[in-house]
Amino acid sequence: GSSCVCEPGYRMVSSNGGFSVTCEKCPENMSGVTQDGWNCITCPKGLTSKGNCKCPNNEILVERSMDGVLLNEALCLSCNGSEQSFSASDASGSRCVRCERTFIQVSKSCDCNSPNILTGGLCFLAHEGLPPKGVAAVRFAQLGITLTSAWFLKNLQSSAFACWLYSNLTACQALGNMCVMNMNSLSSSSTDACGLFQYIFVSTARVGVIHSIPYWRNNLPWLYYGDQPGLASQVLEKNHFPTAFTFKGTDKDIKLKFIAASFDAAGNFLKWQSLEGGILQLCPDTQTRLNAAYVFGTTYQQSCKISVSKILLDFANPVFYDLFLEYNDGNEQQHLWAVPVLNLNLQYNEKFVNQGSNMNNWLLTRRFFLVDALSGKENDLGKQPRVIRIASKITISIRLVSHTQRGTIYPPLITVAYTDVLIQNPETQSVMVSFAVSYEMNQSEAQIQTDIALGVLGGLAVLWSLLKTAGWKRRTGSSIIDLQTVFKFLLFYAGDLANVFFIITVGTGIYWLVFFKAQQFVSVLLPLPSQEEDFVTYIACAFSLKALQFLHLLVSQLAVDIFFIDWERPKGKILKAVEGEGVIKSAAAPVSIWRTYFIANEWNEIQTVRKINPLFQVLAVLFFLEVVGFSNLALMDASSSLTRSSESYVAPWSRILRFGVSAALWLAIAILQVIFFAVIYERFVEDKISQFVDLCCVSNISVFLLSHNCFGHYIHGRSVHGHADTNMEEMNMNLKREAENLCSQRGLLPNTDGQTFQISISRKMRLHYDWIHETLTRKRGPARLLDSSANTFEQSTRAYNAMNKFLSSFIDHVHKEMDYIVKDKLLLERILGMEFMEPIEKSIFYNDEGHSFSDVLYYGNETTLLIFDILFFSVVDLASQSFVLAAILTYLQQELFRFIRNTLGQKNLASKTLVDQRFLI
Repeated sequence: GSSCVCEPGYRMVSSNGGFSVTCEKCPENMSGVTQDGWNCITCPKGLTSKGNCKCPNNEILVERSMDGVLLNEALCLSCNGSEQSFSASDASGSRCVRCERTFIQVSKSCDCNSPNILTGGLCFLAHEGLPPKGVAAVRFAQLGITLTSAWFLKNLQSSAFACWLYSNLTACQALGNMCVMNMNSLSSSSTDACGLFQYIFVSTARVGVIHSIPYWRNNLPWLYYGDQPGLASQVLEKNHFPTAFTFKGTDKDIKLKFIAASFDAAGNFLKWQSLEGGILQLCPDTQTRLNAAYVFGTTYQQSCKISVSKILLDFANPVFYDLFLEYNDGNEQQHLWAVPVLNLNLQYNEKFVNQGSNMNNWLLTRRFFLVDALSGKENDLGKQPRVIRIASKITISIRLVSHTQRGTIYPPLITVAYTDVLIQNPETQSVMVSFAVSYEMNQSEAQIQTDIALGVLGGLAVLWSLLKTAGWKRRTGSSIIDLQTVFKFLLFYAGDLANVFFIITVGTGIYWLVFFKAQQFVSVLLPLPSQEEDFVTYIACAFSLKALQFLHLLVSQLAVDIFFIDWERPKGKILKAVEGEGVIKSAAAPVSIWRTYFIANEWNEIQTVRKINPLFQVLAVLFFLEVVGFSNLALMDASSSLTRSSESYVAPWSRILRFGVSAALWLAIAILQVIFFAVIYERFVEDKISQFVDLCCVSNISVFLLSHNCFGHYIHGRSVHGHADTNMEEMNMNLKREAENLCSQRGLLPNTDGQTFQISISRKMRLHYDWIHETLTRKRGPARLLDSSANTFEQSTRAYNAMNKFLSSFIDHVHKEMDYIVKDKLLLERILGMEFMEPIEKSIFYNDEGHSFSDVLYYGNETTLLIFDILFFSVVDLASQSFVLAAILTYLQQELFRFIRNTLGQKNLASKTLVDQRFLI
């Protein structure tokens, strides 16, 4: 398609190459064209399809005299086949050459007459010892087609006879190649190419073997390893490869030096080739990236679509390869190790035997090809094939020996899967091809250790969840095991089991990250993508269970009972008109509600305060992953560098390493943030939790919290000065007196500073609280004060005053039947997070030094929130393989849940405390 030629019957007048050609029609009496195309000539014995003269068999065409003068009429001269010359025309019919030697040996002439056998241009003496007649059929099992191959029809029988009778090396190689083109498939009832090869292999046992390899017979190519059960596992696992590999060493220690012996279809040896030239990689790429496939420890993957027309153009003639791995012994003597081939298309008695993972059933072979566009030609070898066969998936597997510390590997294995393509329109047809180099090791021991850890920690999680459930039952004041108890246990267990999965996955990810990337002498290799499925399942389970725990936490925090106890007392009396009576009476001066509103606003603001800055956390993780380059540590190669050249090959991602790198960064940055906020920021800048407690005391307001039916928290905010509703001068004076220790301490008990308590209230106390609270919440706060009926408003106000009076009197030990005691928690109680004493007669106030009331806020549940964020980030990343998308979605979900927590928490606060929601800003 790149130049023009003259049509039949036309001679060439001028030609400058390409399309610059001038032609002239030949006259009627000289209708033929010479072989060179420049002259016309008379052809007495007819014309070929191209317009040239033709001669009968065993005659040669003569167009010029001895001195080069063109004849007017072409001559057809017979070659002398007598004993003196033994000559016959060559394949082109242009000259006489000596007969093929088999003709001379068998018939003492250039004719192969009956009963002698003429096949493939060779003459054989008919006798009983010849191999059986071969079947020139090629089966394309994927298409369900069996073709009679023109190549097999021409060469199969002659190659078998020549190999058998004369031990002809080229003929034996050609026969082996035809067997390989038939996918090395064996059948006990067929005499196809592989059947003939096996017949000769069995019949030539006496001729000996090469290099003491029983499957490599003298004069024959090495095609099979044998079909004995379990032989494949012996070949692949019995002996170790004689040399060791490292991740950081000399070139000979870090590169796999594969070389291939190549043959053409006719059995001729072509050359030795190094695989570093990219001869097995059909997809085009740079030389640097192609060669990266053979750097030890670098998982290599390459795939692309190739048009069938390009394949037919580039691979018109198949090339066959015997693959070896080069190594040096202790004396620097060079050796070759034969690399076995696992052909996934191989059939044994019409059954695929290499499809399963049980290598005991595998039938290993040695020779393979990339493209076969020859055997699918039915009638004419010069025409386009009807079917081509392409090595669409090639994988070189390197397996590490278990418990090795020096990079010892088992013999490599190359796995080839072929695709049969029925040629219809080559320009529009395409084939997906891939080439990969994978590294693996036996992961069964790691899986067993993971299962043991999961079982042990899962069992401990059950016990811990039972303790949590028992503590919850104690705090709810109930001793009956009902459906709610079972449901609560399952929620606790979900959270604890999520922590178990998180610990195992983070530990696994960091283990592989450290031990794989930091090793010099190879002792571990990363799990294959198929071996990562359990790991990904663990992450999915951890995220699902942690999400359930997070929602449970959110619902629990949005349902807490809270009330602000105002200790302020009226200052003096005022005159007040009595409605409906027309008289003026003196009454106690009202107490300002603004302090309560102020405390309610501060409480509302600290509901979603965390121990870390979520936005900084996400940005910092993304910065280290994408800008600094920590994401490069997640590549499946041996390099621990954070930067990669744009020209270098980029290995595929390891999901385990991606999770390990991102989780390690999340945890490290979060821990640094927590330390910074606890040691520096909260000490020298702002501590919102401690400041809230101080603000309660300055405002003369206590906070009464019930997170459970009979358990909660109490913040003692009673002012030591008796009142807080005062002017600036008196307020400053009070603070100064307190700073100089000229007044009593802030604690609930005399001469103590303890202001925060965990409270376990009696059943009687709870019932009285509910009785008042029922009136308080009958109408959920005055959403619109102007629209509220006077009776409802007055009823809510009386209920608020009654609750305030009841709780303040309860704190002051007024109700002897509902009194309380103050004590310290036992160490075991603090560890287990439960109370051993049941408040039957008296409520119990436990001294609290750590502001545990933050348990009903985001602040006290930072661990749960952090783990949920990490798992959310990891799940998005594993699904999308994008750290940027994971960071964006993680921040959006943080803001979404913070908005939900703020909005619904504000509604709950207004409902439980009678603080109008319009004042919560």
